Amino acid sequence: MPTPRAGGGIGRSIRDSLVVAQRNLIRMRRIPEVVLFGLIQPIMFVVLFTYVFGGSIQVGGSLSQHSYREFLMAGIFAQTVTFATAGAGAGIADDMHKGLIDRFRSLPMARGAVLTGRTLADLAQTAVTLVVLAGVALLIGWRIHNGIPKALGAFALLLLLGYAFSWIGALIGLTVRTPEAATSGGLIWLFPLTFISNAFVDSNHLPTFFRHIAEWNPFSTTVQAARELFGNLPPGFKAPDAWPMQHPVLASVLWSVLILMVFRTLAVRKYRRAAG
Repeated sequence: MPTPRAGGGIGRSIRDSLVVAQRNLIRMRRIPEVVLFGLIQPIMFVVLFTYVFGGSIQVGGSLSQHSYREFLMAGIFAQTVTFATAGAGAGIADDMHKGLIDRFRSLPMARGAVLTGRTLADLAQTAVTLVVLAGVALLIGWRIHNGIPKALGAFALLLLLGYAFSWIGALIGLTVRTPEAATSGGLIWLFPLTFISNAFVDSNHLPTFFRHIAEWNPFSTTVQAARELFGNLPPGFKAPDAWPMQHPVLASVLWSVLILMVFRTLAVRKYRRAAG
């Protein structure tokens, strides 16, 4: 049996990560219902919030359903990329539960490549989901007003946030014992994160305590950045005075990079202990 090696250089780590990512993408392609079910939930949120609540939620001093629809979409996009975290954690927990990680241990590959490959595959699936969801949004009247380059920048920020959060899911998946526990653990913190934010309502209307949380929430920061880049801020909307809301693009990048660095380090360390 080959002796496992933890290192091998950056080039080797990248190559091993891409091999693992390819393995996970092939697996996803053979189970298309995973992608399908991942699309149903955000589409339901779009329809429910737009047509059921849209005329009752005030943004920028207006109850216009059209204004709310454009305001909402950045929040739905961000929710979609972050909720993929639960799937990432469940996938890693499933691999641990089935002993696949033990088989990877016997191979002369970079230890961090297993997690990096998994998170890259999840990122690719999330990107496909975003493309389909953007098409649905266009069908119901959502529009981009600041040009394609800025819109692509907004989607890049959303995917960066989703990739950073996927490492939180990876850490959860390595910590719990079953995929079911990983799914529950991956969702239990996402609901307060996404709802105590500016994703679905103007944070200026939140109670003071929750408003401060929302203004410094990394999720809110990326939503605000995406709205600015898409040109989806409603007429009369005033951004809160908190620094992340005044400089959302920079703050979004800083938050995502910080989360990525911290949780990738913790997840890889946890994996090495589990596979040691």
